[in-house]
Amino acid sequence: MFLRLVILVTAATCCTARVIDVRSLQSAWERSGKFEGDIALSDEELRNGLINPASRWPNRVVPFLIDDVFNDEQRAQILLAVDEYHKKTSIRLREYNPQTDTDYVHITGEDSGCWSYVGRLGGRQQLNLALSTPPYGCFPLGTIIHELLHALGFYHQQSATERDDYVTILWENIEEGKEHNFDKYDANLITNFGVSYDYGSIMHYGPYAFSKNGLKTIEPKDPNAEIGQNAGFSDKDLQKLEKMYENV
Repeated sequence: MFLRLVILVTAATCCTARVIDVRSLQSAWERSGKFEGDIALSDEELRNGLINPASRWPNRVVPFLIDDVFNDEQRAQILLAVDEYHKKTSIRLREYNPQTDTDYVHITGEDSGCWSYVGRLGGRQQLNLALSTPPYGCFPLGTIIHELLHALGFYHQQSATERDDYVTILWENIEEGKEHNFDKYDANLITNFGVSYDYGSIMHYGPYAFSKNGLKTIEPKDPNAEIGQNAGFSDKDLQKLEKMYENV
């Protein structure tokens, strides 16, 4: 169901109602119905967490298989995201070889939103980019980069142990039943790898994530900070990724 905020605009002679679709202020991955919006998370992962080196991809190599359901334009956009990793990180994503690869990411196009598992699970693991999520979709470059970062081992930035020093969670504006999406994790589960909190992370919720009333659910404590960008890696995203994989 679309959440809408109605604003009345008064003129000298009449009143008109302008309807704003608050979903347009949210990323597609925030609305995929998974844990925290776009994370497919097993009980085993909840117990072990991503501080565990076993969740990382050996030798910084991630085999991937793109499902045949994607058209040429969608496939090209996925490969453009792969190229961003190759240009800006030491991670190497290469096509899956069934003869030699046991663990790999299978990029599918099921009608279930944009989502991924977190870290290397072992065997085939799914990363989904739905074909039919108009008008926002799973194919902005930043959305694909975001889901691949989950597969590499990253949770959302506002889940960070220290997040309350940087943002205020406005619990009263969050959809009922979605409050768990704003949980933060202990330091025995995740780490920031010595890099400070990043308002500009591509892994950060936007200010209206899971809003029930069109009001903000996250407010940065820095009045000049902007959150929820979906353009690409931030500098700190890149720093954290390199630190996570520096000894792998």
